[in-house]
Amino acid sequence: MPHLEFLNPAAITPCLRSSSKKQALHDISVQASRLVGREEREIFDTLLQRERLGSTGIGEGIAIPHGKLPKLDRLFGLFARLEKPIDFESLDGEPVDMMFLLLAPEGAGADHLKALARIARMLREPGIHERIRTARDANALYAVLTQEPTPRAA
Repeated sequence: MPHLEFLNPAAITPCLRSSSKKQALHDISVQASRLVGREEREIFDTLLQRERLGSTGIGEGIAIPHGKLPKLDRLFGLFARLEKPIDFESLDGEPVDMMFLLLAPEGAGADHLKALARIARMLREPGIHERIRTARDANALYAVLTQEPTPRAA
């Protein structure tokens, strides 16, 4: 199975210009709406509702906003690197400069959780943050994000 098969090159934003958490969530909702054919308001409201449960800022400058949408036919991922770090009420209190949006069908259950786990694992790969932050454009970012993980020596 491809590492992140739910991410495609059109869903990469190398320089998102958002100045707040709410604006960043709105901006990625707008982008996602064009790619999945859903109303941006529906996506934005889903993300805000999830954020009310607790921040999806997982630390080290990373947020993984996510939610489920009725009648969505597949998992969908979108990655955005922010132009300037923003406060995201992250677990470690650090600002966020990388966001990985995950949308899942309403009945996705375990698939949604497995996809979140794959994203989190990928973002814990040694050296990945540096490679993401120094990638020059969307194509380079996509290559970094979809590179198969390196096997760890036993």
